[in-house]
Amino acid sequence: MTTPLRILVVDDEPLARLRLRGLVDAIQEPRCEVVAEAATGSQAASWLREHGCDLVLLDVQMPGTDGLQLADALAQRQADQPGLAAPLIIFVTAHAMHALRAFELDALDYLTKPVRRERLQAALARAAQRLAERAVVQAALPPQDGDRPAAPDHADFITLTDRGRLLRVPVGEVLYFKAELKYLTLRTASETHVMDGSLSELEQRLSERFLRVHRNALVARWAVRELERHAPTSFGDLDGGDPNADGADSWAVRIVHVDEWLAVSRRQVAAVREALAGQGR
Repeated sequence: MTTPLRILVVDDEPLARLRLRGLVDAIQEPRCEVVAEAATGSQAASWLREHGCDLVLLDVQMPGTDGLQLADALAQRQADQPGLAAPLIIFVTAHAMHALRAFELDALDYLTKPVRRERLQAALARAAQRLAERAVVQAALPPQDGDRPAAPDHADFITLTDRGRLLRVPVGEVLYFKAELKYLTLRTASETHVMDGSLSELEQRLSERFLRVHRNALVARWAVRELERHAPTSFGDLDGGDPNADGADSWAVRIVHVDEWLAVSRRQVAAVREALAGQGR
């Protein structure tokens, strides 16, 4: 049986907190539990200094410290303490005008009152998925010492549009980017997203944590499980029409968690070997 999501409800209106608690209790999947309530941002911040939770259902307009200020403070605390497991945030408010600022603060979702149970359930399902991905990534990272590569920085995000909604995916959860036709695909342990942009721009931005394995693929260094020879028919022409490629063995890398193979250009084989050797030190 999975552990329920631990939720902190923050709203200055008692009836609003009561209704949210009732909606959460009525949702059977994912399993959730309201572990505490707070009437102000200051009360919530005080509680969070002493306790942990997975998710905060957060009102925006409250006396004193409002929801946006609290979210900003939590983001700053995580930036100052990178190892801290910060809770996810779903804003719940009667005002839609703050949505852009909310997503700039890495809100997982933005619900407007009155909240429908189906809408809340969908947001909670996304939260459970995000937390599961975070756990998978952390489990895959090697222990840190002076000779190991740094852990992915969860303060960095890839921003994209998914079905008309703005979505921010932590770079640390990305397994690879792959160019397909006119678009890029971004792959995490549980999702595939289509996004705009170019591999060259991403490679320049993420070169310390990602490795170009092929002209159409950029892979997280930590996500490369193994390098292996494969028949060329498995992946097609790797070198852009090189006549010497026919009949020759080609190379591919296996990606953790999704057990997928991505083609490796022959000119990149040495770099992939070096990256794998570096992970093993």
